[in-house]
Amino acid sequence: MLLDAHQSMETVSRLVRGSASSRDSVRASLRLLNASWLCVISGLFLTIIGIYSIDIAQNVQGSGDLASEAWKQVVFATVGMLGATIIALPHYRLLSLLAWPGMIVTLALLVFLLLPFVPESIVAPRNGTRGWIDLGPVDFQPSEIAKIAYVFVVARYLRFRTQHRRFRGLIVPGLLTIPPVALITLQPDLGTASLFVPSLFAILVAAGARLRHLAIIVLAASLAAPAAYPLLKPHQKTRIVAMIKQIQGDRSSAQDINFQSYTAQTLIGAGQWDGVSADAARALVHYNRLPERHNDMIFSVVVARFGLVGALVVLLLYLVWIAGALLVAASCREPFGRLLAVGLCGFIVAQVLVNIGMNVGLLPIVGITLPFLSYGGSSMLTVWLMTGLIANVALHRPRPPYRESFEYADDDEELFYATRPYGRPVGFGGRALTR
Repeated sequence: MLLDAHQSMETVSRLVRGSASSRDSVRASLRLLNASWLCVISGLFLTIIGIYSIDIAQNVQGSGDLASEAWKQVVFATVGMLGATIIALPHYRLLSLLAWPGMIVTLALLVFLLLPFVPESIVAPRNGTRGWIDLGPVDFQPSEIAKIAYVFVVARYLRFRTQHRRFRGLIVPGLLTIPPVALITLQPDLGTASLFVPSLFAILVAAGARLRHLAIIVLAASLAAPAAYPLLKPHQKTRIVAMIKQIQGDRSSAQDINFQSYTAQTLIGAGQWDGVSADAARALVHYNRLPERHNDMIFSVVVARFGLVGALVVLLLYLVWIAGALLVAASCREPFGRLLAVGLCGFIVAQVLVNIGMNVGLLPIVGITLPFLSYGGSSMLTVWLMTGLIANVALHRPRPPYRESFEYADDDEELFYATRPYGRPVGFGGRALTR
C-alpha cells in the first residue's frame, strides 16, 4: 500500500512539474544565453538614437513633444520588436518551409507595383519610383521584405549542396537573384537592388564557394559596368555625373545636382569632435534645407548633433550587431541556420556601408536607408525581423537528424564530390530549383 501511494504521488508530481528528463530536454534544445543578444541590445540603442535624431531633423522648434515622424517611428519600432519576438519563437527549420511561398508572394507584390493600370491612390510614385503600396495609415515597401524572402530561398537551396564549389554551380544562385533584382530595378530602385549581390556573396562564401570564382565574377562585372551606362535612367546618370564632379573637386554643382551631398557633408563637418547643442543642431538641419534629413541622410544629422564621437558610437553599435550575427552563424552546426544568419548580416553590412558612404560623399546618393536609424515603417520592420530571425537561429539548437555545416579543404579534388557524406551535385534541369 505504501509503495502504491508513493508511485501515485510521483505520477501526480510528473504531471504537474514534468519529468526531469523532459525539463532537461527543453533546456538542452534552447540556448537562452547566446550571441544574438548583442544584435538585440545594439539594435535597441540604434533605434533610440534614430528616434531622437528624427526629432532633431523634423522638430525645428525643439518643443517638449516629439515630432510626428518621431512618434510614428516609435510605433514602427514597437511593431518591429513585437514581430521580432514572434518570429524568434518557432524553430527556423519550420520557417524554412515558407521560403518558396514567401518568395512567390513577394515577387507577385513587386510585379503589382509595376502594373500601369494600378491607380495612384494605391501605388503612388515617389521621386519617380513605384516602390510603395498605400495601405491607408501606413505605406508598405515590398522590396524590404524581399530581402528576407531572398535569403530564405538561397539558404534553403544551398544548405545541402556542394556544386557551388565549381564555377558552373554558381549559375543557379545567380538565377535565383535575377527576379527580385530585376523587378526592383524596374521600379526603378537601383540602390535597394544593389544590396542583393553582397548578401549573395556572403552566403556563397559561408557555403564554401571558391573565392577565385567570386573574384572572376566581380572582375567581369566591373569590366562590363560601363556598357550598362546607356541603359540607366536619366536621374541615375545624373547621380553618377555628380559623383564624378565631387571626385574632381568641382563645386560648381554645389547648388545643383550635388546640393544634397554637399549639405550633408557640411552638417557632418559642423559637428566637429563632440557635436553641437540640440537647438543648434535643429537650426543647422532646418536652415541648410537638407533633403531627406529624417530618412536617407539621417547619419549627417546624428554627426551634427553628437560629432565624431557620436559617429564612432553608431559605427560601434553596428559592429556589435554584425559581430553578434556572425557569432550566431559560427556557432550554428546546421547549414540552413548558418546561411540564414550570414545572408541577413550581409544585407545589413552592405546597407550601412552604402548609406554612410552616401552621407560622407564617397558614394553616389542612391536612396538607401540606414538600418534602425532612418525613418520608415517597412525598413524598421524588416531590420527587426532580421534581428528576430538571428535570435531564432541562436535560440534553437538543430533538431536531429541534421547535417553539419560547410567545411571544405581549399585543395579538394573531383573525388570530393563523389565521397562527401552530404551535399548533392545538381544539374540545371527543371528540378534544379526544387531539389
